[in-house]
Amino acid sequence: MSADTARRTVVVTGASAGLGYHAAEQLAAAGHRVVLATRDRERGAAAERSIRRHVADADLAHLHLDLADIESVRAAVDALADLGPVHALLNNAGVVGSAQRRDTAQGVELQVGTNHLGHFAFTALALPLLDQETGRVVHLGSIAHRFATLDRRDPLATGRYEGHRQYARSKIAVMLFGFELAQRLADAGSRVLSVVAHPGLSLDAAAPPRPDIAPTRSEPAWMRLGSGWVAQGKDVGAHPLVHAAVGAGVRSGEYWGPGGPFQFAGAPALVPAQPRAHDRTEAARLWTASERAAGVAFALDASV
Repeated sequence: MSADTARRTVVVTGASAGLGYHAAEQLAAAGHRVVLATRDRERGAAAERSIRRHVADADLAHLHLDLADIESVRAAVDALADLGPVHALLNNAGVVGSAQRRDTAQGVELQVGTNHLGHFAFTALALPLLDQETGRVVHLGSIAHRFATLDRRDPLATGRYEGHRQYARSKIAVMLFGFELAQRLADAGSRVLSVVAHPGLSLDAAAPPRPDIAPTRSEPAWMRLGSGWVAQGKDVGAHPLVHAAVGAGVRSGEYWGPGGPFQFAGAPALVPAQPRAHDRTEAARLWTASERAAGVAFALDASV
């Protein structure tokens, strides 16, 4: 994993557990300033304690962010403006496979509303804060996007609710947005990059223990046996995300993930996404619906 040696300020959403935590720890260990953007303040403080146990000189800041409430997103961006120049947004946080349908504060199904719409609003509002020469937005994709399509009439519609099916829908939405943002930034003459990355099949059970933080979800210990072949720890799964955020040679519109078979595990590599993740007609529908649902609009020009 090649690295850019310049010191960056990186906002990591969902930094209190799982991939977000490990990405934050790795970024801090590489000398970057990390803004821990978390919904739960106590869990955010626990993540800071854990990072400092492993990175003595970590430069950390906190940002309260509840992606399931657009008003919280607006307040978070206002607070972020006081933390100085930002070089990257690592839009990692997410809800995975909720058994029962739940909705955000704005009445959107929780997985799509958090994983996609909350990050859509956060990116739109925070984009002017990004460094104009080196800024990056990294979107957390997933191999689950292979199994999902969106409703052509209403891309944010849920239909019959199934938790894992809805998670897959949230991820195809994230990826459509990430690739479309890359196109629109380029069309506007902006140097800010939009990159999609995914962790493969990454498990808490296969990662090194971090007792201060809670696992993202319960996993049986036997899952550790698959690590390195069909799965890997979330610490390793964070590598493509970190590379997309601060690595050298990353270009806008790229998709980074594990380079092993089926993209389940392995070192960071450029990997292919399903063609429908690059469908600009579908992305335009999603973009319009997302601006309407979030009540935000992107101001794209060469100044961002």
